[in-house]
Amino acid sequence: MSTQPTLAFIGAGNMARAIIGGLLSNGYPAANIWTTGTQLEKLADLKQQGMHTTTDNNAAVAAADIVILAVKPQILKTVAQSMAEAVQQHQPLIVSVAAGVLCNSLEQWLGGNIALVRCMPNTPSLVQKGACGLYANPQVSDTQRQQTEQVMQATGLALWVDNEPQLDAVTAVSGSGPAYYFLIMEAMVAAGEKLGLSHEIAQQLTIQTALGAAEMARQSDVEPAELRRRVCSPNGTTEQAIKTFIAQGLPEIIDNGMQACSNRAQAMAEELGK
Repeated sequence: MSTQPTLAFIGAGNMARAIIGGLLSNGYPAANIWTTGTQLEKLADLKQQGMHTTTDNNAAVAAADIVILAVKPQILKTVAQSMAEAVQQHQPLIVSVAAGVLCNSLEQWLGGNIALVRCMPNTPSLVQKGACGLYANPQVSDTQRQQTEQVMQATGLALWVDNEPQLDAVTAVSGSGPAYYFLIMEAMVAAGEKLGLSHEIAQQLTIQTALGAAEMARQSDVEPAELRRRVCSPNGTTEQAIKTFIAQGLPEIIDNGMQACSNRAQAMAEELGK
């Protein structure tokens, strides 16, 4: 018998499948995973990989040590309320990857007095390069925190924050962050074409440059600001580009955009909690 906790994924969408894929690639036993959903073809595919599948959320809750809520935020209230009796009876750890739904709302919908972790993952989780912020309510034990880390690290980096409002900052930095880089890459490709490169060459060079810069920053023992300074030779080409970006307000634009993202995350929490 495996000593790994039994997991139940409520919802079999992209994020659930990303986490499951990461777990399986890291050797997590498929027999310890339950998945639920309404699309039978998705469930059939997961069942072929050795997992338990069902359309009955309550049956999955009854079998699980950890329940991962991976449905869309807009339907989470209905789903959670329908599971409340089973959650209260079996008392699993609840892990929510639904954006914008506060712990207080989830606790109320699930009947109260539950161990609950909120996660803010991002889309690179789909390729096991994700970044995830985690917040645990006071009922979560040290063992449950370790188990949650094991689950979420299957798709990349997972870091704990000290309080729930910090998840709005996580949303601004990493939750929405991939789109910022996609926009910058989009602009670099367009500028490369304007300078005379083909679209294909400009795109390949841009993507490889982004990949290389990220890997350098990840492996380096110095801050990104220092890495930038080291690339900027005095009166060189890179320095001219960086001076232009700063003069035209790029740092302020990024700051304003991330503040707007965080503000919207707070507003969504109020809307979804009603």
